[in-house]
Amino acid sequence: MQPFGHTITDTEIRALFANAQGWEARYKELIKLAKQLPALNAADKIEVNAIHGCESQAWLVSEQNTNGLWQLHCDSDARIVKGLMAVVLAALNNKTAEQIQAFDMDTYFSELQLLSHLSPSRGNGLRAVVTAIKHRCTPYAVRQR
Repeated sequence: MQPFGHTITDTEIRALFANAQGWEARYKELIKLAKQLPALNAADKIEVNAIHGCESQAWLVSEQNTNGLWQLHCDSDARIVKGLMAVVLAALNNKTAEQIQAFDMDTYFSELQLLSHLSPSRGNGLRAVVTAIKHRCTPYAVRQR
């Protein structure tokens, strides 16, 4: 089991980034988070799991457990994107569809002071990850992988 959304939540991410002074410190935290996000199996890195809108290759695997909580797994070939995915998963993984849909991602990113330092393509890629998760994890979605 990956730690994001389980032992590392949005609360821990907010505290981590509040203590990181300046973009360079935040960037280093993103790289550390990327290293904690397990890689997807090669068999999961297929078109149906691809996240479109990222310049880097990125994938999302989602499945709903028997308690109705979405278990999300992301991966990318780019370290910074993978770190950004970890930040997103800390907030959205292991949540119900209703909790995922209701989470205010714009406020979260604003609190973390990330978007102003990302290139437009990385910012769009980050939004594509969030959109893909919110699209797949609806109250009407059936368990999928």
